[in-house]
Amino acid sequence: MFKDFARESFRFTLFKWTEELDSVGRIQELFDCYEQALELFPADEVILNSMGEHLFRMGFRDEAAGHFHKALKLRPDYPEARENFYRVANWLVERWHFLMLNDHGRNRKYQQAIQKAVQSGCNTVLDIGTGTGILGMCAKKAGAAEVYACELSKTMYELACEVLTANKMADSIKIVHMKSLEMEVPKDIPKKVSLVVTETVDAGLFGEGIIESLIHAWHHLLLPPQRGENEFQDQSATGRVIPAGATVFGMALESLEIRRHHRLCVSEVGSLSISAAGELRSPVSCSPEPDESMEPYTTERLSRLPGGYKALTEPFTALNIDFNNVQELEGLSSREVQRIRLPVTQGGELDALAVWFQLHLDEDSSLSTGPEEDTCWEQAIYPVHSTKGFVLKPQDELVVEVSCRDAFLRLCSVAVLRDGHEICLDTLQDPQNTADPVSNQTPEAELCSALACLQTDQNQIKDFCMLECSEMALLNNQEYHQSFSSALSKLISQMKVKCQNKEPGSGVQSDSADLLFVLDVSEGFSLLSLIAASHGHVKAFSSVEKVKQQEVLKRLAQSNNVPEQHLEFWLNNMEDEQGMLKRPSREKLWSAIMLDCVETCGLIRQKLMEKASLARCLLEDGGSIFPAKIVVQGILVESDTLLLESAVQGQEPTLGFNIAPFINQFTVPVHVFLDFSTLECRHLSEFVELFVLDLMESTANYTNREVKVQATSAGRVTAIPFWYQIHLDQEISVSTLSQNSHWKQAAVVLQQPLRVQAGDWVRLAVKLQKSAISISAHIENPPGPMEQ
Repeated sequence: MFKDFARESFRFTLFKWTEELDSVGRIQELFDCYEQALELFPADEVILNSMGEHLFRMGFRDEAAGHFHKALKLRPDYPEARENFYRVANWLVERWHFLMLNDHGRNRKYQQAIQKAVQSGCNTVLDIGTGTGILGMCAKKAGAAEVYACELSKTMYELACEVLTANKMADSIKIVHMKSLEMEVPKDIPKKVSLVVTETVDAGLFGEGIIESLIHAWHHLLLPPQRGENEFQDQSATGRVIPAGATVFGMALESLEIRRHHRLCVSEVGSLSISAAGELRSPVSCSPEPDESMEPYTTERLSRLPGGYKALTEPFTALNIDFNNVQELEGLSSREVQRIRLPVTQGGELDALAVWFQLHLDEDSSLSTGPEEDTCWEQAIYPVHSTKGFVLKPQDELVVEVSCRDAFLRLCSVAVLRDGHEICLDTLQDPQNTADPVSNQTPEAELCSALACLQTDQNQIKDFCMLECSEMALLNNQEYHQSFSSALSKLISQMKVKCQNKEPGSGVQSDSADLLFVLDVSEGFSLLSLIAASHGHVKAFSSVEKVKQQEVLKRLAQSNNVPEQHLEFWLNNMEDEQGMLKRPSREKLWSAIMLDCVETCGLIRQKLMEKASLARCLLEDGGSIFPAKIVVQGILVESDTLLLESAVQGQEPTLGFNIAPFINQFTVPVHVFLDFSTLECRHLSEFVELFVLDLMESTANYTNREVKVQATSAGRVTAIPFWYQIHLDQEISVSTLSQNSHWKQAAVVLQQPLRVQAGDWVRLAVKLQKSAISISAHIENPPGPMEQ
């Protein structure tokens, strides 16, 4: 009884003390406090959720998810825990798990290959990176005498344990929570196995460490491979791997969507010249030299790429690898760089090399991850960084280098052969004629140009500024920056007039006391503070923290004649993000505060309304928050694609195994990083306004809203995609649905599809809890409501 009475006071004291410990970096003591608190109150959902938040901030996503999940089980309607769990679930059980389990063709091929191997004598099996446990269960069902499995992710390990128990295999499949690289015989498994099954491959084939794990397996966990073609050799005495190997394919392509995410495509941003910005790069580099700060490739589903793509070459074979040949695996990273000449079949700007592979499960069966295949796979993308790009012509030959220096597959476009001359892509200067960078140069001029480039840039080769792909796309969005520039110009003009009216006849002074103060608290790299300062009579404060990015802004300020003292970096080392909004001085209030309201993934930023509330208190009379208002818009759609990516579908067990109820615990109702322009769906209504967030008027806001929308076609409402119209002021707005937007869209996926006829009215109950949007739907007209 006393414990219940003291619970609130205990929580308050605990949270204050853990905040203090966090601020001084006493992390171990912080978690000790939480552990002791949970001994006293083991079923307290608020303490569990708070501990999860601390764990997530420290990078312990698995552990954080476990605490959010426990909090939700204790109190399913707890909004903070639900929002936290939904955000972290996408990290822990990535959406491709659902697609993979829904990919019946892929599952059957793996099952058949495993069954064939077991029936040919491979009766001891190790499943590396077991995930849900499906491949290990296939081996057991095929008759393997002993099956072992390992899984590194704590969340997936616990999920696999639940699945094995539900399928009555917990006693016959031993699963361990560890990396296969750490496994030993007989400590973790009693003896070497005759078959390893795995699918630890990513879009670039080697990115999940399959080479390292198979080399270790061949030396420590697998029986020696079969020698020669001796069909009478005892299979139980030899080892083999499923998949048996892979063939990697590549293709050069043109794509505006890829281009704008990886290199600068504009010369002006919001009336600012950005020629002085220097070299800006995305963190994806196809350089043959390994660089830990750069990712070797990114991924895209080419069939859903906004704006599509143009193939500039035919597909080519980049690499063959035999997973059953340990010498080949060990020699992969020391292979000589392979130089491949590709005839150009279509003219176009070279933006990237796209890569996919054929996974050979055995001699009879394979899976393709190609762009034309309907699978759960994306393709690996190796972007080209040259500032102005390079236009390929038919009859050109593109020279591509393929290497595996650090067990990552690396493809790099290095040169173009044109009219008997080799043009090195690495040493191209920024040409005046971007449509045909080198057509007017003689071979001698090209050589001189390359030498000059080598001399002038020798000390600057590594002197570049890295921007996230979304930051690069934002920088390339001219409409967005021009809208901000126009809205800021209007506000600054109004505020200047107001200043003059306060002191008639005094004129506008350049003294810093009379300057308008503008604060930009955008996440990541932003030019908005500099755009504000360029309007004159403004002291702008930027929240950009990375030193190299600050240097870019300083160079741009100087080249655009913005006085150095009119741009300041408003660094704040406090953990509290709201500290960023504090006043620049005791006397001065902000004329404008620019808030970053929408995450790139398509969700409202967490704590947005709390930040807006604080920002309103810090505005001077007549000042404004940008944006002033956000309108959430949506549409009813029928999309099987969204269903397949959100949960395991259907009532039938997967390959006869009961998996869906366990992995579907990690289903999240909001699908993020959605490209609505390429989503396979049928529109069942017109666009509709779902919700309004007014950042300037607190009294105008609400948390619940009912919206009626009429179905324009018959079908099954499976989801409600949504996006935002961001109103900077009453006249100027930008949309996150724009083709040039750096934002993606999101969609609420209904738990049960809702059947509608044309003309039916659907009532949507829209809720905003914290920053999470939830939507439920039912049909309003007879024959009666159909609750989802």
